[in-house]
Amino acid sequence: MRVYDKSVIKVNASTENGRVVLDTEGPLSTVAKPIIKRINKIFLEEKPIYSDEENIIFSTWAPPMPGDIFKRLISAQVASILKKRIPDQFSIGITTHCPYDCIHCGAAGTVADPILSFDEINGAIEQSIDLGSYYIAFDGGETLLRKDLEQMVAKVDKTRAIATCFTSGFGLTEQRAKDLKNAGLFAAHMSLDSPEEAEHDRVRGRDGAFQNTVNGIKHVVNADILADLFVVISPHNIDDLDGFYNFAADMGMQEMSIYEIIAVGRWMDHEDEVITSKDVDRLGKFQKSMNNKEDGPRVTSFPNFMGPDEFGCFAGRRWMHTTAGGDVLPCAYTPLSFGNIREEELADIWERMGKHEAYSCSAEYCMMRNPEFRDKYIRTISEGTQLPVRLDKDIH
Repeated sequence: MRVYDKSVIKVNASTENGRVVLDTEGPLSTVAKPIIKRINKIFLEEKPIYSDEENIIFSTWAPPMPGDIFKRLISAQVASILKKRIPDQFSIGITTHCPYDCIHCGAAGTVADPILSFDEINGAIEQSIDLGSYYIAFDGGETLLRKDLEQMVAKVDKTRAIATCFTSGFGLTEQRAKDLKNAGLFAAHMSLDSPEEAEHDRVRGRDGAFQNTVNGIKHVVNADILADLFVVISPHNIDDLDGFYNFAADMGMQEMSIYEIIAVGRWMDHEDEVITSKDVDRLGKFQKSMNNKEDGPRVTSFPNFMGPDEFGCFAGRRWMHTTAGGDVLPCAYTPLSFGNIREEELADIWERMGKHEAYSCSAEYCMMRNPEFRDKYIRTISEGTQLPVRLDKDIH
């Protein structure tokens, strides 16, 4: 099927043995070959969460193909070949409030006074889509504590972007899940810290947290919203990979996404309790093993996906995050503000970010794992400073 059709390049998608394969034609076809080869390698080793003769949904993190939004994804890939920065992903904090007290919370201590209004959030999202974003994520705190979440989801232009949200499932009723589906929510990333109830509740700092997540997932699945189990892996739970996967499979979820714990927020002083390169290799092997199964959820390991063998670090290059107070960061885990959407247009902030010495070139893996980066930008300038740190507008 034709999934992208421009005069300079055309992209076709087909399925072979349950796997997606892309091929190109047109004047830019030769230039595009390296990135198409990289994408095909990922497709070959992994499985989509859904496919039939007319549609393919590769992941909760990507729009269905074919379609207008998928064309925007391809446009972003073509732009990257031409060295043009596009914020594929735009995540935005809509609240700092949360019923839990997670020991690893990355958002703890960030400035958000006052919290962004409904109109400010919608305006930022519209600006990000104009810049090329096709994946919009509502983030928190606990996103469900915003009673206008459904209205925000509904406002996202579904001809140009998919809308997702991060949630623990707290307070998610059957009716609210249906309302979010009707508003056009594409996927819900449901967080879990342990497949064991007592341990999950301990990490969250509240009894009943595990059951809240279970109930929320049930309502999401029943509402026909794509359900992703979002797992932050640390040295403390990396041995529970099979348990997480079995939990996601038993709950009927379509995907299990793995992110690495970052020494930020409440975990700022735990730089010795993050995963190692050996752990990343282990996650990659787990991903391939699970995605070779015919049935069950697909696995997406972001330490590998955003690693040197695939696409590298997205922060400030293909990902932009706005806090609930309006500060624009390279990603949700890098507490460096390049401006505030209450004061400037998002395009100006994005351009400034790209000129900064840390983001004007590629990075093979998460920069927050880089000791030199942390020494220069996180540890030194953040001492005694409220996070996120606001960089001077002329800093490069």
